[in-house]
Amino acid sequence: MTVTHILLDDQNPLHRELPIYRSGKINTVRLADKSYKIYDSMEISAHDYTALFYYGVIEQLNALPFISESNNGLDSWDEAFLPSGAIGRMIEIIDECVGEIRGKSPEKVMLGWQDDPERIAYWREIDPAETLGFLRDFQKFAAKAAKEGYDLEFIL
Repeated sequence: MTVTHILLDDQNPLHRELPIYRSGKINTVRLADKSYKIYDSMEISAHDYTALFYYGVIEQLNALPFISESNNGLDSWDEAFLPSGAIGRMIEIIDECVGEIRGKSPEKVMLGWQDDPERIAYWREIDPAETLGFLRDFQKFAAKAAKEGYDLEFIL
């Protein structure tokens, strides 16, 4: 049986509508606020979303005390909060991840597959240099949030 391979293209609106296409957002909030308010926000592109899971960054960050309704910590298709006091350790973990990612080559990774109604494998190209740029920006965003006393909300 033939398998169709689809390489996701962020510029293709049909690909952005696929359930396998995921992106996210990181917000600065204050858990102590009486009402929900976002103070600042950072987008996680579909490329970086994939890379965060593929390179194990999310798995390593789960050593931190994330608060989530599902109690799964930081996980795909979920929302999780990280208290401000843990942001410093998060930045250290990201530093470790940067060291592990540096020097890697671009590659294609499989996101998922389906068997019915036809066999399709979904792939994405990830570029470690792009991921490293995102992680550096994220560290700056997180350091600013910690300095200003904000907590982080991850919407994956």
